[in-house]
Amino acid sequence: MVKNREFPEDGELVVGTVKGVQNFGAFVKLEEYPGKEGFIHIAEVASGWVKHIRDHVRDQQRVVCKVIGVDTSKGHVDLSLKRVNDHQKRDSIQLWKNEQKAEKLFEMVAEKLGRSVDGCYAEFGNKLLETYDNMYTAFEEAAYEPETLQNDGFEGDWLDAFSEIAGNNIVVPFVDIRGYLNLVSHAPDGIKMIKNALADAEKSEYEDVNIKISYIGAPHYMIKVRAPDYKVAEEEMKKAVGKTLEKLKTLGGEGSFSREHEEKKSA
Repeated sequence: MVKNREFPEDGELVVGTVKGVQNFGAFVKLEEYPGKEGFIHIAEVASGWVKHIRDHVRDQQRVVCKVIGVDTSKGHVDLSLKRVNDHQKRDSIQLWKNEQKAEKLFEMVAEKLGRSVDGCYAEFGNKLLETYDNMYTAFEEAAYEPETLQNDGFEGDWLDAFSEIAGNNIVVPFVDIRGYLNLVSHAPDGIKMIKNALADAEKSEYEDVNIKISYIGAPHYMIKVRAPDYKVAEEEMKKAVGKTLEKLKTLGGEGSFSREHEEKKSA
């Protein structure tokens, strides 16, 4: 997706293509900022001493970099490759690919309506970007629940075409995350207290979110959350854990939460 800013900001993760490798660093074309180029100094290519820079970057390689400096007056953008972890790289590349797909789908919507792409952006596209942050999310929302856009205040004869293109081309993913609760109650009816604390944790305000808590072995419980995306999953996990620990505390117990099983951590 082409960003609506001329330059990236400090700390931003950007997708680029290596356009030249020198002994002192690499030049990178910034895919989301047309006409802009960044530079990775050899010291920012990898952790530790880099003997041969081409062991780490090569021409035409797709990279995800962190912006560590921007001088708009000179047009300089300093980048770092070593400050991006594998998780950030995967997420950034996937987001970039999604936005490329969304741009093509938006063109299909414009064609179906018999209007120009620029005209469609002026009519409803820019508003979609303001509401959903990116166009792919707008298509996902329309694919999953066509009424969502109307519920969010959108109207017009373009809605049917947008929802049809979304439904035919977007597969709404579900993600699964898990965590572990360590719950303790020293009361005579401690097990009952813990069950009481867990009673509402599996309830969610969203119909498409499933929360399941299972007993592993005293005092460990596993909590699994399935949701349409990671953001919702993490939010629902946080709510469920918060409700459980708060309720258990009022009942005289105590607990903790971890993304790893305590027994595995101590093994």
